[in-house]
Amino acid sequence: MNLQHRIHILSQLGKYILDDNEAWNATKQRASQANAWFTPEFIEYALWQISNSFLDEKKLVEWINKYDFNPNESHPRNVGIVMAGNIPLVGFHDFLCAFVAGHHMSIKLSSKDDVLLPFLVQKMQEWEPALKEKIQFAAMLKGADAYIATGSDNTARYFEYYFAKRPSIIRRNRSSIAVLKGDEDFSDLEMLADDVHLYFGLGCRNVTKIYVPEGYDFIPMLKAFEKYAYFSDHNKYRNNYDYNFALQIMNRGYYMTNGSLLLVESPQLFSPISQLNYEFFGNVSQRVVNEDADKLQCIVGRGFLSFGATQQPVLTDYADGIDTLQFLQELYR
Repeated sequence: MNLQHRIHILSQLGKYILDDNEAWNATKQRASQANAWFTPEFIEYALWQISNSFLDEKKLVEWINKYDFNPNESHPRNVGIVMAGNIPLVGFHDFLCAFVAGHHMSIKLSSKDDVLLPFLVQKMQEWEPALKEKIQFAAMLKGADAYIATGSDNTARYFEYYFAKRPSIIRRNRSSIAVLKGDEDFSDLEMLADDVHLYFGLGCRNVTKIYVPEGYDFIPMLKAFEKYAYFSDHNKYRNNYDYNFALQIMNRGYYMTNGSLLLVESPQLFSPISQLNYEFFGNVSQRVVNEDADKLQCIVGRGFLSFGATQQPVLTDYADGIDTLQFLQELYR
C-alpha cells in the first residue's frame, strides 16, 4: 500500500463513521453500554471531530505535505501503541499517525475503550485485506521496534522501564487551564462550558482550573455552565458531585455551585470530576502560564486558544507537544 492508497482508505473511513449503518450503530451502542462515561452524545461528538478534523482528505494531504515524507514501504517497523480510555477513541490520532507512516501496529487497548477501534479496523481490513497483517491488537506488547504509550504519571514510570531499550513516546498526566480577564461575554462563557464539561471533563484537553482577576463575578459563569445541568441526571457523574459536595461541607470549605458543578478555590491544577478549581491573580503573568507548563495540554483565553476549541484538535495538535508523525518517520532512518 502506498501513501496515496492509505489516505484514500482514511478518507473512506471518515465518511463511514458518520453513516447511519446498522452494524456501526450497534457497535456504538455496545461501546456506550460497556462504559457509562461514553454517552451516545459524546461518542457522536468524538466521531464528528475525528471525521471532520482528522479524516478529511484535503486536510490529510496538507498535513503530510508539511513533512519531508518519504516512508520506506519495504522496511516498515512494528510500533507498539498503548492507548488510554478516558474518552471515546482517545488513541485514534496515534493510530492515524502510525497508519499514515506505513508502519505495522500492535495495539494494546484500554478496557474502557475496546469496542470502537477494533470495529473500525475490521472495516478497513474488509476494504483492504492486506491490513490484516499490518494492524493487530494484543493484550501485551513485546518485541516492538518502537512504542507510543499513554497513561498516568505512575504508569509512565512503568513504561519507561520496560520500553527503555527502544525509541518511545511516553505520555503522562496532563490537563488544561483557562485565563480569564473578567470582560468575557456570555457567549465566551458558554463556550468555556464546553471546554470544562465535554466528555464529563475526563480528557487532558478539558479545562480543570481557571485563573481569574481579583473581584471576579462568578455568577454569569455559573449561569452559562447550566448548559450542562443535565449532567445531574447521569448516575456516575452525580455520585462524584455528591461526594465532592459532601467533602466541601465536612471540611467547611468555601465553594460555589449551580447544582451540577462545584467551583472551589485551589492551587491544584487537576480537579476531580464535577469540580472546577480557580485561583485569583493580579494580572495575567508569565508565571500563570508557565507554572505547570510540563503538565498543561491547552491554555484557553484571549491570546491563547479560543474558548470552546479545546476538544476540537487539528492534525498538528500533538499530545504533549511531541510530533508523533516526525517520530514515526525517523524510525525508517
